[in-house]
Amino acid sequence: GLVFSASNGSRATLVMIKCETDFVARDDNFQNMGQSLADTLLNDEGAFQALADEVIPEAVQKLGENISLGETRVVEASVVGTYVHTNGKIGVVVGLDGSDEAHAKDAAMHAAAMNPAVVSPDEVTEELVTKEKEIWKEQLAAEGKPAEIMEKIMIGKEKKFREESALIAQPFVKDPDVTVGDYLGANVTAYERLAV
Repeated sequence: GLVFSASNGSRATLVMIKCETDFVARDDNFQNMGQSLADTLLNDEGAFQALADEVIPEAVQKLGENISLGETRVVEASVVGTYVHTNGKIGVVVGLDGSDEAHAKDAAMHAAAMNPAVVSPDEVTEELVTKEKEIWKEQLAAEGKPAEIMEKIMIGKEKKFREESALIAQPFVKDPDVTVGDYLGANVTAYERLAV
């Protein structure tokens, strides 16, 4: 399958269309249908499902393969940036409360490459941190670290883990000397990532 996107500056969509082979995913009919669905979701959400119900069965008949609608996302923000990776398998939308579309698109491109789980470090769930702590404890115990030192190491590891998992705290891929948050100079109000 592939991910398609559409954007008008303050609103953006991602639409995943699933298929069984790359041969069908590269077909012009499949790609035109996917882009048409993304554009329709952007401009007329009410008409989207009716169009999908019409064009997907037609595509199945024409291309002779199981094709289905996957996940969809709609983002509205003061500024939105979209990025779909060249292979069409990853699509990202980032919404900002300021800055410009080029910065938002750069953040979306960064997120496609680095796959942050959340926007900010404090959004990393305790459940996820607890799982990681179990792994760290085993590693540190295997290294023979004393208990009082282990606790200090664990605090540092948790901070680093939270930052590595968060979009705004990651070193920006185009300039690793600054974080994505510093590069943007605006707050991230929306972040959506779809991957086939």
